[in-house]
Amino acid sequence: MMLRDVVVILARPQEPGNVGAVCRVMKNMGLGTLRLVNPGILDPGVLAARAVHGKDIWERTEIFPSIPEATADCSLVVGVTRRRGQRRKGVSLDPEALGSYLRERSGKTALVFGNERTGLEAEEIGFCHLASHIPSDATFPSLNLSHAVQVYAYTLFRMLGSRLEVEGTWVPICQEELDSLVVSISDSLAALGFYKHPGREEQEQFFRDIFARAGLSHGEAEYIRTLFSHLPWRRSP
Repeated sequence: MMLRDVVVILARPQEPGNVGAVCRVMKNMGLGTLRLVNPGILDPGVLAARAVHGKDIWERTEIFPSIPEATADCSLVVGVTRRRGQRRKGVSLDPEALGSYLRERSGKTALVFGNERTGLEAEEIGFCHLASHIPSDATFPSLNLSHAVQVYAYTLFRMLGSRLEVEGTWVPICQEELDSLVVSISDSLAALGFYKHPGREEQEQFFRDIFARAGLSHGEAEYIRTLFSHLPWRRSP
């Protein structure tokens, strides 16, 4: 993976100064794609003042109504959160571990940061395939939004910034194709009577997360789809 494949997404940002500072941070570290999900009213003057030479990042920023729409073209979605617990991800990597993992992948990856005051909500984490966190002192673990982006931007710049593009690397499927594959698998299992009790939604999330982390190619996804599509027609003698 290369730096240009990293997409920074801010969910529900409210402070224009923070958004401007994120633009500056991204410019410093060679990241070029910023997307916002349901932002508050952002004063353009304050934002531009904090962005400094990163104003061009803001001028290219796209706004989306939801995380799934903002990440539709991404093959992996990483939620940045320090919280753990029920309905939170079982896999959480620190920035260095995440950078090492991404070095071995190709395709577009989204880093999703939550609101300045509340962070990412459980539902928003549910849209992500894995979680990442910044180790910090337990007495005051919450970081400023732009500072958190800086930590990841610097780490990824150090680990991905010197990478050269290699011909022939595989391209993982995007969210749209991933969702289609998961639904196809669930439909095949449902045809076998697998879902006699509630749990289909949780299992779909399970498949979505592990397939995204595996970085399936289009051919691999189609092979798995074909395997499961034949299941309903197989019967024990």
